[in-house]
Amino acid sequence: MSALKKCLFVILGSLCTALGIAGVFLPVLPTTPLLLAAAFFFSRSSERLNAWLVETKAYKAYVEPFKSGRGVTVKKKLTILGISYSIMAVSAVLVAKPIVWGILGCVAVFLLWLVAFYLPTERSVFDEE
Repeated sequence: MSALKKCLFVILGSLCTALGIAGVFLPVLPTTPLLLAAAFFFSRSSERLNAWLVETKAYKAYVEPFKSGRGVTVKKKLTILGISYSIMAVSAVLVAKPIVWGILGCVAVFLLWLVAFYLPTERSVFDEE
């Protein structure tokens, strides 16, 4: 791989990591896809950065369950929805404009669909019996 391409991948991986970690706190940014992209870029450019990324708490909490196919626990799904909807409600009250309410409503419905139907739910040990 050329030095320029390697440098570009490190920059893109770093950007995706920063945005992915910000996504842990900001419900608008998708954490898991950004951290997956960061892992892609780092795995092709820097073994050291890739090793660091896979050891972070954010990677272990958001990406490992997704990659392993285990899914996300119902508790974590409810936490995601609760935090996201709380932040959206505060935004709606502070802005108080119908267009913003419409946009937030659409985001809320999409987020509910994403979490309820797209994100796999971790199966409990009791489900297998």
